[in-house]
Amino acid sequence: MRRNKNQEMPRSTNKEMILGIMVGTTGISLLLLWYHKVRKPRTAMDLPKFLSLGNSLDLMPLQDEMPNGQGTTAIFQGRQLQILEKINELLTNMEELKEEIRVLKEAIPKLEEYIQGELGGKITVHKISPQHRARKRRLVTVQSSATSNSSEEAESEGGYITANTDTEEQSFPLPKAFNTHVEELNLDALIQTADNLRMNESRKMESFELLCDHKEKFRDEIEFIWRFARAYGDMYELSTNAQEKKHYANIGKTLGEKAITRAPMNGHCHLWYAVLCGYVSEFEGLQNKINYGYRFKEHLDKAIEFLPEEPFLYYLKGRYCYTVSKLSWIEKKMAATLFGKIPSATVQEALQNFLKVEELHPGFSKSNYMFLAKCYIDLEQTDTAVKFCNMAVLLPCVTKEDKDAQKEVKKINTSLKR
Repeated sequence: MRRNKNQEMPRSTNKEMILGIMVGTTGISLLLLWYHKVRKPRTAMDLPKFLSLGNSLDLMPLQDEMPNGQGTTAIFQGRQLQILEKINELLTNMEELKEEIRVLKEAIPKLEEYIQGELGGKITVHKISPQHRARKRRLVTVQSSATSNSSEEAESEGGYITANTDTEEQSFPLPKAFNTHVEELNLDALIQTADNLRMNESRKMESFELLCDHKEKFRDEIEFIWRFARAYGDMYELSTNAQEKKHYANIGKTLGEKAITRAPMNGHCHLWYAVLCGYVSEFEGLQNKINYGYRFKEHLDKAIEFLPEEPFLYYLKGRYCYTVSKLSWIEKKMAATLFGKIPSATVQEALQNFLKVEELHPGFSKSNYMFLAKCYIDLEQTDTAVKFCNMAVLLPCVTKEDKDAQKEVKKINTSLKR
C-alpha cells in the first residue's frame, strides 16, 4: 500500500464557466448603462472594467438616437422591454437546465442501490456458482465486450446477473482468469493472501479476483469491505480504458461509503474512501470536482487522526496541499462562490507533509522525492531540489506512477541545469 494519485483538476473546464459569467455580465452592464442615462443623465459612469463590456456592443448609436422630449422616453422604454424579454428567455433556459440536472441526480442513486444489493442482498438477483463465474471469465474475449451492450443482462464482478443500465452495471472483460478453482479461506487467511498478492504490482488483479470470489462469504466484514474498495481502486489504476476506470471508481467509492458508515473510527476506511473520491472526481464537472476535493481532504484528515504513522496518508495530503497552492485566483473564487469557502494551502504545508513521509519511511517513493524537489524549487532552494532529484533517480521504476515521476524528474534536472 504505497502509491495512488490524487490528480489535479483540469483547467479547461474553467474557460466555459468564465464565458458564461461574461455573457451574464454583458446584460447587466447594458441595464446599468441605460439606468444611468435615463435616471441620472448628468452623473458620470464609473463601472469596473470587468463589467464594462458594453464597448464591444456598439452602443454609440444609442447616443445618436436620443432627441429631447417624448421620443427619448419611448426609445428607451422600447429598449428596456427588449432587454427584459431577453432576461426572461434566459431565466426560462436556466429552469430547463435545472430540470435536466434534477433528472440526472435522480439516476445516480440507482448505481448505489445496485452496489448495496451486491454487498447487502437488498435486491433480487440470480446467483451464479463460483465455478461458472471462473469458467465465464476464461471465455471472455473482446467480442463479449461488444455484445454486452445489446444484451438485456450482464454479469457483474461479484458474480450476479442484473439488468444493464447506462452507468456502471455492465461488466468489463479481464485479461485472464487466475482462480479456476475457488479455495474457501477463512477471513484471516483471505486478508493475508490478498495483502501479500497486492504487494506485487503484477499480481494486484489476482488479489482483486480473490476478493471477488469470497465476496458472498465476507460481504459484511469491515476488514473485507475496505480491502474490496481498495481493490477496485487498484483496478482503476491498472485499467487504460476510460469507461472501465469510471466503472471501478464508482463501485469502489460506494463500497468506501459503506465502510465509513459501518466503521467511522477505522482509518483505512477513510483512507480508501478519500482515494476513490479523487478517482471519481476525474469524471465530474467543475462543481462536483470541487465538492469531491473538500470530501477528499475531510476524510484524509480523519484517516491521519486514526493512522498517524501511515506515510501514504502524508504523501496524499502533500499532493493535495501542493495542488491547492497552485490554483489560480479564478479557480479559488469559483470554489468560494459554489461552496462559501476558499480552499487554502501553501507550498510550505505541502513540503512539511512530504518531509513527514520521508521521516516515517525513507525512500518511500520516487514521486515523493519528485514533489520534494518541486517544493524546494518553488521556495528557491535549488541545491536541495537537485539533491532530491538525484535521490529519486536512484529508486527503481516499479509502477506507472514511478515511470511518470522519472520523466518529470528528468525535466526538472534539465531546467535546473539551464
